[in-house]
Amino acid sequence: MLRERILNFVFAFGLLAVPLIAYVSDAPFVITLATKVAILALAGVGLNIALGLGGLISLGHAAFFGIGGYAMGILASHAQSYTLLTTWPFEIAGTKSMLIIWVVALASSGLAALIIGALSLRTSGAYFIMITLAFGQMLFFFAISWPAYGGEDGLPIYLRNGFPGLNTLDPIQFFTITYVILGLALFLSSRLSKSRFGLALQATRQNPERVEAVGMRPFNIRLTAFLISGMITGLAGALFADLNRFVSPSMFSWQTSGEIMVFVILGGVGRLYGPVAGAALFILLEHWLGGINDYWQFLLGLILLGVVLFARGGLIGTLVGREVAHD
Repeated sequence: MLRERILNFVFAFGLLAVPLIAYVSDAPFVITLATKVAILALAGVGLNIALGLGGLISLGHAAFFGIGGYAMGILASHAQSYTLLTTWPFEIAGTKSMLIIWVVALASSGLAALIIGALSLRTSGAYFIMITLAFGQMLFFFAISWPAYGGEDGLPIYLRNGFPGLNTLDPIQFFTITYVILGLALFLSSRLSKSRFGLALQATRQNPERVEAVGMRPFNIRLTAFLISGMITGLAGALFADLNRFVSPSMFSWQTSGEIMVFVILGGVGRLYGPVAGAALFILLEHWLGGINDYWQFLLGLILLGVVLFARGGLIGTLVGREVAHD
């Protein structure tokens, strides 16, 4: 437990130190890479609640990632075009305020997670995996056929949204926002895992029959975890779209769901900082190996295969040895 806490501190400090050094060295691209790591790690934290604590293998978390992204894109596009968003029976003005956009992203992705979870959690195993995948693909094809917001070409946003007191176009200030949000999500995940709800969720993963025998409903516990998981991933989607100032149907794709799962597996399923370690490793490999070979994903696949076969605790599990996960 102590070794994992020390390692968690190293990852937290490292993710903060790299952009600060890059800022001093006038290397904005490195700051952007660190921001991308923080946002993708946030999406991984969301999935890790469902997968690491609840044992819910979801291949549809891109649905929530994309909903968060489109929540940002739609509101920001109406703000920059000075048009109203007509949603019967209301007409809603767009906004460039991050705080409002985050609330909308959390609410919309949460509603989607509630609906998808309520239907998907009536199954288990391979059926649950395929249903979550199907929902993600349904939204992917819907976004492609939605010409009002770019269709398959996506939707560009000319200016980054605003946050009170900060210049979000400054890379280091935008990184600070994402880093703080990631820290809050990690704190929530840590508290959740040690709470009575977290213990009930882990018990449901291990033996749902016993949980039901003591008067709790495994379905409700799993649905709550899936809801929280989807909302965090949706917030990550809004931040990712803001980082790129662009939203596209690819945010809904099964490849995106797979990448989020890769972050968790590489770092360590059920490990608190597993998504951070996994996202950092993924981005580093993409940056370094991508500059060497166009087929860098093949090398990533070999690394992932090695982790699954020989280091099932992921990067953090390998470094700390046989310690309890998610401390």
